[in-house]
Amino acid sequence: MSRLAVAGARHVVTVDPDDTVLHDTTVVVEDGTIVEVRPASAGPVDADEVLDGTGRLLLPGLVNVHTHLPMTLLRGLAEDVDLQGFLTRVWAAEAAVMDPPTVQLGATLGALESLLGGCTTQLDMYFHHDAAHRGALAAGSRHVTGPVFLDGPGPDGLTWQAREELLRAWPAQLAALGGPQVPVAALPHATYTCSPERLAQVAATLREVAGDRPALLSTHVSENAAENADVAARYGRTPTEVLADAGWLTGDLPVVVGHGVHLSDSDRGRLAAAGASVAHCPGSNQKLASGALHWEAVRESGVRLGIGTDGCSSSNDLDMWQAIRQAALLARLTSGRPDAASAHEVLRAATLGGAEALGLGDVVGSVEVGKRADLVLVDLEQPHLTPVHDVHALLVFAAGRADVTDVVVDGEVVVRGSRSTRVDTPALLARARDRAAAAGAAAEAS
Repeated sequence: MSRLAVAGARHVVTVDPDDTVLHDTTVVVEDGTIVEVRPASAGPVDADEVLDGTGRLLLPGLVNVHTHLPMTLLRGLAEDVDLQGFLTRVWAAEAAVMDPPTVQLGATLGALESLLGGCTTQLDMYFHHDAAHRGALAAGSRHVTGPVFLDGPGPDGLTWQAREELLRAWPAQLAALGGPQVPVAALPHATYTCSPERLAQVAATLREVAGDRPALLSTHVSENAAENADVAARYGRTPTEVLADAGWLTGDLPVVVGHGVHLSDSDRGRLAAAGASVAHCPGSNQKLASGALHWEAVRESGVRLGIGTDGCSSSNDLDMWQAIRQAALLARLTSGRPDAASAHEVLRAATLGGAEALGLGDVVGSVEVGKRADLVLVDLEQPHLTPVHDVHALLVFAAGRADVTDVVVDGEVVVRGSRSTRVDTPALLARARDRAAAAGAAAEAS
């Protein structure tokens, strides 16, 4: 049995059902599970490892519900374009250089960036998903992924049959690779790159191969107006209606729709009835001029909201703190109401709400006894974090990834003193620079 103690945290933002905030508190972890949350005044804990929480705030790990980690290597290759222009430019670079070893490298780099910023879980859609998973696990992430589907060959050159075979093999492969608990995922790219018949096939196959294991479906939906127009011209339906017809919205599996900027009232009603979630990516949506998701309308429809960064080619970073702040501010802007999205609500969306969207709400997302220990320490001894009047507002509107000092995933300390305990960072960065040069050349050639 291994014991970890996070000792004497000045504040603990639990994100429990009552949004409890504790003070001067120690959290005890045994074999990866939180077993005790106790006053620091109760005295020292017998533990194999101790993280000093003095002058720090403890919160659950952030959950990124929509990203593309290996695209860290493509950062900055598609600037000043909309979604369609972005895809044209980036897919050319991906086809040229993003083979499995490169994907694994990019995923490690992306997971490292995420973890250093306090993001412990990512829903990651990318080609060569098994390589991406190995890369993210190497850095210590709780990494949710699965095969990507497109009607055509795509940048990875695979046939539809090959993608189906990858999905059938994925549950066993996922179990063999180990790592923190995650669902079996299937990730068709979008309703404009996968036909309705094949979307239905993916859902049916996932239900078959997952068996009694937790499973998840996710795809891009209504990211910009041009996408909606394209799908309507092809099928006379919205992307959400296409998913409903394809058997995605039956309520038996978690479904995460990426972006959801241009959902109709009817779309939101369908998603809510199925218990589906929207992955809100405000940074990417603004950068690509895709539009502004109306947080209040989505929430009031009953659809769960999580927060995502999207990939580094469309948002340019994996900074969940920035995405959290943008989500809160954009909600106020689109509604004209300063109370449209409270700091409590937005922080919950980035932690427990994201975990629930992935079917992991009973596993992570809050600091509670019985949950797995995905935890983050934030250094409060900073001018911009002093004084503390409202800890939720402090986290949403003032804190940033540079304030993260220590990160625990599944009970393992993967970041200590703002440095990875798993990754040789200088060596990784050198390899990434070398491989990124080839990606840049391919993008220029396109």
